[in-house]
Amino acid sequence: MPLILFNKPFQVLCQFSPQEGRESLADYLDIPNIYPAGRLDADSEGLMLLTDDGRLQHKIAHPDHKEAKSYLVQVDGVPDAESLARLQAPLDLGDFVTKPCRAVRIAEPEWLWPRNPPIRARKDKPTSWIAITLEEGKNRQVRRMTAAVGLPTLRLVRTSIGPFSLASHPLMPGEWMEVAAEDVGGRS
Repeated sequence: MPLILFNKPFQVLCQFSPQEGRESLADYLDIPNIYPAGRLDADSEGLMLLTDDGRLQHKIAHPDHKEAKSYLVQVDGVPDAESLARLQAPLDLGDFVTKPCRAVRIAEPEWLWPRNPPIRARKDKPTSWIAITLEEGKNRQVRRMTAAVGLPTLRLVRTSIGPFSLASHPLMPGEWMEVAAEDVGGRS
């Protein structure tokens, strides 16, 4: 039962099937019979978990199991106390209302790799960083949340899923590692 931690690069599709002119997981992982436990949009980066164990995949990915997921989000603008409070409270996004989450403004992470291509810089509008931790993960949720409070997402990097993080398992974009079965503990 391999559990693979993978740092998905920007613009890589979260699938193994090829799509002309686009990189996919198959360009980075040549491991038979593994599947993503959850997804990241092509324009998002960071930690993904992959496994060949269907029960473990379901447990990690299914919202009922409430695995916390943490993100570093570079936004267009500077959040004030009100916008951070709105992000943390249940937020109506039209088709669903988010669960409460943690959202705090942080300094630009020094350890974070540069994105290729870089984020566009606009001299007339500052950018800032927010750390967000959710216990759910709907389609494009973080991007929709920041847009709803007037802070469009420029860069989105998932840094942790449950007990697994890029802080404790430093991987550069495109790198992966297998976590030993005993490291998984009672998670399967």
